[in-house]
Amino acid sequence: MSGQIKLARASVCSTIVFMEEKTDTQTEQSTEAQAEQQTDIFLWANQTDARKNDLDIELFLFNKNYTPYSMPVAGSVEQQLRPLFLFDYINQVNLGAGTGLSVRDYELSEAEENVLLRTDLEKVGRAETLIHLIEHERSDIVEFSEAEHEFKRMKGIVARFTDKSNPDTVFYTVKLIAQGQVLKSALAWEFADGKFGAFRAEVGFKVPDDNQVLIVGTDIFAFSPGKFERMFGYEYKKQVIADQKVAEIQQQYNLSFPEGLDLNALVKERKKTINKLQKLEIGAVKQEQVLDYADEMQLELMSDDAGAIIIMDGTDLDTFVNLINEDYIESKITGKRYEIKSKKLLGEPEGEPPRG
Repeated sequence: MSGQIKLARASVCSTIVFMEEKTDTQTEQSTEAQAEQQTDIFLWANQTDARKNDLDIELFLFNKNYTPYSMPVAGSVEQQLRPLFLFDYINQVNLGAGTGLSVRDYELSEAEENVLLRTDLEKVGRAETLIHLIEHERSDIVEFSEAEHEFKRMKGIVARFTDKSNPDTVFYTVKLIAQGQVLKSALAWEFADGKFGAFRAEVGFKVPDDNQVLIVGTDIFAFSPGKFERMFGYEYKKQVIADQKVAEIQQQYNLSFPEGLDLNALVKERKKTINKLQKLEIGAVKQEQVLDYADEMQLELMSDDAGAIIIMDGTDLDTFVNLINEDYIESKITGKRYEIKSKKLLGEPEGEPPRG
């Protein structure tokens, strides 16, 4: 049964109830415009429910690098796709409308009952990249092959829904693949015709039947916040702090980037940098001191004619962040230079210094 993947619905049922300063007027207008652009999830559920049986469905697997692969399915499983990837999402929202379900911004919400969390697609870089590849680089997407791509390397599955009568209406549901629920032919049996026999498919797996992630327009709805975070590596509390630190860096330092690149984009794709920014003190090391410090440590960090520090890539960014965090030192004894991974501030010495 080459090229086929068996799908099975998971046995556990889901029961989830789900820097230019602006004037006050400009801020209010910006907030109102943003609110208008956000998806009304209740309206979406109502309208989608009316045409749910007429929507076309495509499936894509994606790996840990968020590379998508097209996933053809046999006719025998097509009838399972809508209940698994759509109907339960609609039902949860419609039921929630009657029980007071509310929508909160992911980054601002605490642990609350009967709340559906949303965030902007552009804030979740890996999700944004995945959707971009599916929508704009379709010709480069190849069909999944166990021999070439290995199912054990797959991280999740995307269902893409479209409406023939309105081609611009596109949305996605996304689910994590639990590798513990994957069956390999060499390690599995199947029961058929009253007998156990060899598992004949290349791979089999259970599709989770809980609602996890819905992407509509520029909005991501996290029906399962924990799985959403694992799916896209989105640590929102750290990201909020990182965003604040990025804003402070942009105010304190004059940086230059290649065309099409900026500080926000670089930081979002570097978990190491996000972690480093959490306790970073911004502004203690001034612009000129950064460049002098880099020269002293013999580090390759350049500036342009206007004195802006040039950040070409993630390596330059790491060097810059290390410099403003004073993470380089030269031993006065050996003259060797070190990058410090961790340091502890010493208190002021008490009494007189020791005699030589």
